[in-house]
Amino acid sequence: MFSLPCRRSIRLQEYDYSKTGIYYVTLYAQNRELLFEDNNIKNVIEKHWLNIPENFKNIELDRWVVMPNHLHGIIVIVGAIHESPARENIIYNDNERAIRELPLPENRRKMLLPRIIGKFKMNSSKEINILLNRSGQKLWQRNYYEHIIRNQKSLDKIRAYIKNNPGNWDKDRNNPKNWK
Repeated sequence: MFSLPCRRSIRLQEYDYSKTGIYYVTLYAQNRELLFEDNNIKNVIEKHWLNIPENFKNIELDRWVVMPNHLHGIIVIVGAIHESPARENIIYNDNERAIRELPLPENRRKMLLPRIIGKFKMNSSKEINILLNRSGQKLWQRNYYEHIIRNQKSLDKIRAYIKNNPGNWDKDRNNPKNWK
């Protein structure tokens, strides 16, 4: 019997991605194709990225950029997130103080950050497939890179990287010219 290999999650196993915080994400085009060089496609991606705060409460966008085959962005989750599945996994004492946390649920898609990314990918893919007169084609790679920004120094460094990334495209490891 043939079985598919298990995909290893790249997320922190004990972390609740609905927590207030600052998250740096990178999303790649399917097979890292240079799809986003087309201004019409780039405009659709930008529109859906800017719609994220309209689709999700307590979300702010910081610096972001659409590159020829990927997108870098900083997403800020502010305030309490009541949909967080982790809340029900905390055991409380009589004074409502957390005394220990149970492992997070297997289905991380219920967490806010993966929901944000999933909805963005779905909506942008749908519109771009219509634009390109194709149906059901994948626009984005299945997963995405994420980094939890923990301090101002890290935030400043990532902001600078995003700002300078277009000017460094010739040296970028995501540029097919640099693949060996």
